[in-house]
Amino acid sequence: MIRLAVRCAPELAESVLAELLELAPEGVEEERGSGYVEYSIYGAPGELPATGELRAIVRGGEHGSSPGLVDVTSARVPDDWGERWQEFHKPHLVGERLWLRPSWEEPRDGAIDVIIDPGQAFGTGAHPTTRMCLELLLGLAARGEARGPLADWGTGSGVLAIAAAKLGFGPIVACDHEEAALEAAGANARANGVSLELRRLNLRTEPPPNAPAAVANLTGPVLLELARRLEDPPDRLICSGLLASEAEELRRAFGDHGLELGAQRAEGDWMAISFGSAASSR
Repeated sequence: MIRLAVRCAPELAESVLAELLELAPEGVEEERGSGYVEYSIYGAPGELPATGELRAIVRGGEHGSSPGLVDVTSARVPDDWGERWQEFHKPHLVGERLWLRPSWEEPRDGAIDVIIDPGQAFGTGAHPTTRMCLELLLGLAARGEARGPLADWGTGSGVLAIAAAKLGFGPIVACDHEEAALEAAGANARANGVSLELRRLNLRTEPPPNAPAAVANLTGPVLLELARRLEDPPDRLICSGLLASEAEELRRAFGDHGLELGAQRAEGDWMAISFGSAASSR
């Protein structure tokens, strides 16, 4: 098994991640350190691009990257990596209510059980953007607002849609561009005993599903593009995947649709923001 790692400056993290997810929709591993962010992808020899090719991809994508700020390395990982990787996926308690766990871990007494197995899609609940979205969903539930239809724009593993269903939302439509993501979301939904309507669509070019409530854990550029093309805004919107430096532009973009700023969360360079229409805040 080969591990390919892309290390970049924090200000380029979102752009590099967006290009890597195009190449590896099954998801990437993230590590943050002092002055850098590192993303890793895994595969058998011959299945991954050469380091030079990967460096060209992350430097030459839609957003580009400055020379010297992206470094690509490769290394072999132990042959028993297929068994050892489970050691790195541990349960997470979010907001003292949601227990996100892989299927080989045990439920937690008194918590809402959400089973998410790592696999061919982004999102096990460990990433800060996912956790912050879940915290904002819990905030809606605490105010008695976790009800009615909800759309998950860019569902990945389905973690946000599944948690929303367990908090009281429904029916739920979850969309993603990648077939592997929809398969993972469907499998995780069945493991949790919840129902999702799964749609394959590209949010960069197609309108998102309409619903009174929506969650969107995407990249900042995709969120801005959605805001520009949005024709029927939801009454409540939770979004993340953006950097703190992008938050003000996003506030203005959704504010143009009559959505008012609500609760916010920040962790490291990442932010999550909730919006609501004037009617929903009454």
